[in-house]
Amino acid sequence: MISFACSASLRYALVSGILGIGTHLTLRVCEPSDPYISVLAILLEPPAILSALSWLSPSPWTFRAVSVSYSSFIVSLVLSVIVYRLSPFHPLAKYPGPIVHKVTKLWGVYLTWSGQQHLEHKRLHDQYGPFVRTGPNELSIVDATAVPAVLGASGLPKGRYYDARQDPSAPRNLIVLRGEEHAVRRRLWNRGLSSASLKEYEVLLAARVAQLVERLQEQKGPIDVAKWLGFFSFDFMGDMAFGSGFNMLRDGADNGGLCKALEDFMFSAALVSHIPWASPIFKTIPSVARGLQTLRKYGVACATSRIKSGPKVKDLWYHLTDEAGLENEQPAFANVVADGTVAIVAGADTVATAVMCLLFFVLSNPSIQERLQAEVDATYLIRENPLDTSKHSSMPFLSACICETLRLLPPVPTNGSRRVPARSGGKVIAGRFVPENTEVYVPAYSLHRDPRYFSPCPERFWPDRWLAKELKDGFNPNAFIPFSFGPANCAGKNLARTEMMMLASVLMHTFHMRFADGFNPAGWEGQLHDHLVLTRKPLPIVFTTRDNS
Repeated sequence: MISFACSASLRYALVSGILGIGTHLTLRVCEPSDPYISVLAILLEPPAILSALSWLSPSPWTFRAVSVSYSSFIVSLVLSVIVYRLSPFHPLAKYPGPIVHKVTKLWGVYLTWSGQQHLEHKRLHDQYGPFVRTGPNELSIVDATAVPAVLGASGLPKGRYYDARQDPSAPRNLIVLRGEEHAVRRRLWNRGLSSASLKEYEVLLAARVAQLVERLQEQKGPIDVAKWLGFFSFDFMGDMAFGSGFNMLRDGADNGGLCKALEDFMFSAALVSHIPWASPIFKTIPSVARGLQTLRKYGVACATSRIKSGPKVKDLWYHLTDEAGLENEQPAFANVVADGTVAIVAGADTVATAVMCLLFFVLSNPSIQERLQAEVDATYLIRENPLDTSKHSSMPFLSACICETLRLLPPVPTNGSRRVPARSGGKVIAGRFVPENTEVYVPAYSLHRDPRYFSPCPERFWPDRWLAKELKDGFNPNAFIPFSFGPANCAGKNLARTEMMMLASVLMHTFHMRFADGFNPAGWEGQLHDHLVLTRKPLPIVFTTRDNS
């Protein structure tokens, strides 16, 4: 009896182990798009094995038989995956990287959870060079020639990283669209963010900047500038996208929970983006879907309010809905709601973070702060209006400070992935062959700190590197991609620059600024987390109104 039990267990283990290997090979080749198929295959195959073996050689379904079958199946499946991903037969076998990155993307999930993905990529490139294998089927490439090859017009389509950022119950927005769909939708965005449109928005922007200054002057003691810049950005993006803000500056608080909803969404979406095949399953979890659902409700509420109130100015909604009648076909209402929400999410968070980082760097370098103050004072004389954007071109040092801030701390540190298409035969990138179905990253944070392109002192805040009239060795602006690159670059980059220039010049013109007593700037940068966008952390600053304001 004991011998029979041992023989049955061995038979179960052997067959289950073989089937585990076969399952890995099948799923690797077929790669089903529905995650439930893979889950069901893993759950149901061991019982199928037991049924088949019991029919061929009748024996009871004991707890031991079920345990042995499942254990052998799972162990062989996992070992088969690991061995293949580390073997010389894997398409990316020749690319260096840590074993844990080659084996599983769960390590990428952990790095995102900790907020350290941008720092880890930088460390890996320092260790291994321009090409690093950061996932089983994933490369991170830090090379200026890779920028057009990956992100340019003839580059690669968006990778599966973006699939997890799509609301499954809503239309696809500009961020996740690909190919011709993206080009059609982007045409509306380009119209809404043209030079003529930016002039329309400058009135809204100036009003919100003036309101921010008033609210800062009303506060007592040190002020968390990160929080107030967030209030400003959300209010302005509400004005710009839907014709009305969220009254965060007025209330001095996010009473509607929009900031928290965005933070939750960014965090959960960044985690799931590393395992996009599983995103449909994770999005059924209430804690994961909550932020996405809240943002969707905000978008619908803003759109409804905009329709009721009608156009006050030619805001982004005016252009996205094609109220001017320039398109052959009227854009779908649901698409416009999705894109309007994206405008608030993408524009508010990134600009607030960039200005926060600019103030941090300027206040950390007294000599730079003094030079910048002198330039602003020379541009806007006593009692002159610092909201006048026509003078922005007269402030090259401020522009250089902004560029240097975006270089050291780009608001999107790692960027999303691009994918070498299946059946494309692969692609040569920066002189090396990259096989098809490979996810490719060009991380801005690592590229911007590469000594080949930004020397000397690539880790130092040094705005003067942007003021040279001629290119010098160790400086290559083609490696500067804070707004990404190519046809899918940031549609609002010119608006973002205008916001940053106006905010910085007005704050410098109006206030003396210094860090609050007890604040230690040494470890502040390390607290900023990479959840696709760089998160904001408290930055306590003492604002004192100047006599000339």
